[in-house]
Amino acid sequence: MPATSFTDAIALLKADHRKVEGLFEQYEKAASDGTKKKIAHQICTELKIHTLIEEKIFYPAFRGKIEDDTLDEAYVEHDGAKLLVNDIEAGSPGDEYYDAKVRVLSEEIKHHVHEEEMPREGMFAQCRETDVDLVVLRDRMMSLKDELMEQAETSGLPAAKATTVKLQLA
Repeated sequence: MPATSFTDAIALLKADHRKVEGLFEQYEKAASDGTKKKIAHQICTELKIHTLIEEKIFYPAFRGKIEDDTLDEAYVEHDGAKLLVNDIEAGSPGDEYYDAKVRVLSEEIKHHVHEEEMPREGMFAQCRETDVDLVVLRDRMMSLKDELMEQAETSGLPAAKATTVKLQLA
């Protein structure tokens, strides 16, 4: 999708949020294990790409320009989601707790999205008050997103790596 489809970096991230929310809704309605596995994989791929573009480009662009606590909390929330993403990717819908893990991931993502999109005090509202060029940032993010989407389709993405968590669950 061309970068110009999104007005700026925040619009790109919000579009990602809506896409993943829709995938979680599809998962909840899915009846067969095969459909659940396919949708769960789509969710995990979307979240891996989204967290990578946020952590490599978006968040660093605002370090020192918005509240550090806001950014730090976002990284920690990502790490919690990454642990579940890796566990979901390694499992199957027939596994014990699989559906519960997908539901908890959905709840974590809803919380994270709320924190970012909250009017006035949310991360995105804070970011809009800075001097960062959100269109240039969008273009950089879209370029990385396109690369990662191609990698996901050709060779797959590696397991998500935690940024703040020292202990990785086996």
